[in-house]
Amino acid sequence: MMGTRAGQNARLNYANLTGIRDADSKAMNFPAQYMFKDVPFSDQARGADGQPQDPPQGAELCLPFMDRNNVQMAMIGIGPDKGEGRAMIEKHPDRFFACHEPDPNDVPEMLRTVRRLHRDVGLKAVTAFPSGRDPQVPIDDPKMYELYELCCELDIPIFCCAGIPGPRVPFAPQRVELIDQVMYDFPDLVFVTRHGCEPWQDLMVKLMLKWPNLYYSTSAFAPRHYPQAIIDYANTRGADKVIYAGYFPMGLSLDRIFTELRDVPFKAEVWPRFLRENAIRVLGLDA
Repeated sequence: MMGTRAGQNARLNYANLTGIRDADSKAMNFPAQYMFKDVPFSDQARGADGQPQDPPQGAELCLPFMDRNNVQMAMIGIGPDKGEGRAMIEKHPDRFFACHEPDPNDVPEMLRTVRRLHRDVGLKAVTAFPSGRDPQVPIDDPKMYELYELCCELDIPIFCCAGIPGPRVPFAPQRVELIDQVMYDFPDLVFVTRHGCEPWQDLMVKLMLKWPNLYYSTSAFAPRHYPQAIIDYANTRGADKVIYAGYFPMGLSLDRIFTELRDVPFKAEVWPRFLRENAIRVLGLDA
């Protein structure tokens, strides 16, 4: 997934993250900034002069970095109404496709919005941040089950944060073990984890071996920090289950990601599946 805002506008990405309580986090442009020291275009980044930057937004922000790093298409988040993301997809349908993060705390509106975006925009996936909602909505919450059922009906995957969250909110809603019951209850659901699954990456590997529709994406991790368990799995039995995902411009530069990717010890036959083929299949991009 790729963001559409940078600089001061990036704060708008976290308007729904109202559960944060500590003053330090509230002062950050990016609520996991204590871990991400080099946030692109941030006046709070390491080495920045503290002056607000005015980077381009939307397609003008993303396309130069995509072209420089040979990224053909990117998944971008869109809101329930027309905005920058939808304009990008309408103008560049060959470069961007849509995902949406609905609010499970309002189930009727969540279902209406996902159906409408799927019909009107060709929504390719939904996303979820269980620990980031206020109130929080665990992976196995009945409200999430309503969303899973709709994903199965529409034949689209869900990309869901799992593991310890970066922002300083409780992690319990994202315990990796919760995924097991979901996959049992929804055998047709395509479930892709986001943001690492740590410290339960070994458990995640076991669950991917067990459940055929469970996948891992590498979002929010610089390649040099990819968990060894995930690299080993991709190189053995999991070449079809691990999907590249970046974190630009939220926390990492695309240039850094693709520079560090060169040193990830994937086998030669893993690379095309990791970078391209798995995403095409899971997201139905060839349809």
